Amino acid sequence: MTFLITAGPTREPIDPVRFISNRSSGKMGYALAAAALDAGHRVVLISGPVCISPPAGADLIRVNTADEMADAVQTRMNTGCDVFIMCAAVADFKPREVRAGKIKKHDGLTHIELAPTRDILASVTLPRDRRIVIAGFAAESESLAENAQKKLREKRCDFICANDITRMDTGFDADDNELTLFFRDGSQRHFARASKRELGRAIIKICIEIAEKH
Repeated sequence: MTFLITAGPTREPIDPVRFISNRSSGKMGYALAAAALDAGHRVVLISGPVCISPPAGADLIRVNTADEMADAVQTRMNTGCDVFIMCAAVADFKPREVRAGKIKKHDGLTHIELAPTRDILASVTLPRDRRIVIAGFAAESESLAENAQKKLREKRCDFICANDITRMDTGFDADDNELTLFFRDGSQRHFARASKRELGRAIIKICIEIAEKH
């Protein structure tokens, strides 16, 4: 099978040297890619800017902005995949105007007008003649189950992996994670704190099981 996996943050430029981003390290997405490769599958890894090395054997596509990631996902979706895992922490907003030159400190910056970035999960066009397993991630600071289930309904996912971002020992920039998976049929499954590599293997196994049922 071919796995299409996104990972890491996006960077939305303010000017040539400044940008809006988030704390995503890319570790969870890269762990998923490594697990899929270890299971003998082909992996296309679309990655935002990170400071870790990609797993050997992955077809790596590097991007910076949400628009670049969305375009890369659509291009690869058009060429075919069996499983799409949207693990990247895409910035929710971008500056409405990007300055051509560096903003000087003495000139000041009173405000930045923001616009929503493209919703990749919601906007990607899926092939009509092929059933693709789709998994998303929900990083939440409150009402985890409610927000994750809302995202599951709205974004055509088979399941959503939700985690609490208020904890410092799991999630963003940590080696471990703790996840609750919410499935389309209303069921859920909790994974206690474990390494992202271990969780990656569990998620890839679930993706394969769902794909085999289609």
